[in-house]
Amino acid sequence: MKKSDKQKGKNAVANRKKQYIRYAVAAAAVIVILVVAGFYLFNPPVAKDGDTVMVYYTGSFENGTVFDSNTDGDPFIFTIGNSSLIAGFEEAVIGMTVNSTKTVNIPADKAYGPHLASLVHVVNRSDLPEDMEPQVGKFYTLSRSADGAVARVRIVNVTSDTVTIDENHLLVGQNVIFTIQFVGFYTN
Repeated sequence: MKKSDKQKGKNAVANRKKQYIRYAVAAAAVIVILVVAGFYLFNPPVAKDGDTVMVYYTGSFENGTVFDSNTDGDPFIFTIGNSSLIAGFEEAVIGMTVNSTKTVNIPADKAYGPHLASLVHVVNRSDLPEDMEPQVGKFYTLSRSADGAVARVRIVNVTSDTVTIDENHLLVGQNVIFTIQFVGFYTN
């Protein structure tokens, strides 16, 4: 065997080793990609405290009567944990994944709370705007002159001198049911 044939053989062996290394690196890269893809496929991101999310919802009473829904409009966008919604609704969204739907029964204490007698006030009719003719059962928006706060109130009693107003939410004391569809995470 000639010296040049020996050199060709050594070069061929070295080239095969380099090729094996390239194959090994490519295989390792494919495995890493598959592991990462599998992680996200089998562990999709879930809603958690602090996330700004988009949902569709339908709220109903225990008897099935729907009191609110946004399914015919735009998704509702809110940040979990900023206390802008009833606690039971926020808690229900935590842990949901994109495109998932759940129905939750929310007890009154995690919904709109109990009726608070401290939010029922008797006011003099003279304290109300002159053009206001209060009627029992109607809702009005009033603003306090002292601090400018605005309240939505319901008239519960009217006499010749006084008006009894109730600032409690209309749904206080009620257990409610929400069907929630998690649309996704909101980024602006």
